[in-house]
Amino acid sequence: MAAPTQISANKCFGGYNRRYKHASSSLSCDMTFTVYFPPAADETAAAPSKVPVLYYLSGLTCTDENVIQKSGVQRACAQHGIAFIAPDTSPRGLNVEGEADSWDFGVGAGFYVNATVDKWKNWRMYDYITKELPALLASSFPTLDTANASIMGHSMGGHGALTIALKNPGAYKSLSAFAPICNPCNVPWGTKAFSGYFGEDNKELWKAHDATELVKSYSRPALPTLVDTGSGDSFLEVQLKPEAFQAAADAAGFPVTMRMQEGYDHSYFFMASFIDEHVAFHAKHLKA
Repeated sequence: MAAPTQISANKCFGGYNRRYKHASSSLSCDMTFTVYFPPAADETAAAPSKVPVLYYLSGLTCTDENVIQKSGVQRACAQHGIAFIAPDTSPRGLNVEGEADSWDFGVGAGFYVNATVDKWKNWRMYDYITKELPALLASSFPTLDTANASIMGHSMGGHGALTIALKNPGAYKSLSAFAPICNPCNVPWGTKAFSGYFGEDNKELWKAHDATELVKSYSRPALPTLVDTGSGDSFLEVQLKPEAFQAAADAAGFPVTMRMQEGYDHSYFFMASFIDEHVAFHAKHLKA
């Protein structure tokens, strides 16, 4: 596995945002990702030490740069000694017909699944996030303890974090999400994506990537989970459905902290307001 090429670096809260490019075997294209190395783990440290990692999955239309530039997450990651991993949201540059026709499907909208419809065969973000990227990080960056990981995300990325953690018991110490798409089988964003990537009739595969369905059968190990949604989110009722996930979790005896934050919307202003709490939540479990 070839090492990634660094394409930018910015010092931040004593550590560094380092952005990389590499050839992805899962997606058959070049991909970018950003790692925030806290001060103790950066290559510039006198004696770099190994730190746990927190994966962040972004939402529709985003790249790896949105959360790095807008959330202020680096401050808490520096404080707690956690590396923050921000991948992109889809393959890019493959020039598949229709890939950029809409903002909620195709480019920037990979939904963290492995597509089974042949046209979209390179949309394999599930494999990229769960297999290729962790292996690349482990082989390229000795200060990243990829065996000690947690995961979080926003909107489509919240869906990705929930489903990936629920489908891989024991892989992550904790899980959190901002405004996640909780029940994609039953909302417009999800049905459009799943119809396109899986086919309209493959409903069992749809359910295999729906957090509300997955939580019904999750048993062990314990997975500490925190979900924040804003009461002023314009997508709350039609696209997000946190109440569906809450009901399914309660019925399954799956402990989850679901918080409705009064007046907050779907934006990074919302995320920036609570991101420190999410990092502290993960730090508690990563360093237990």
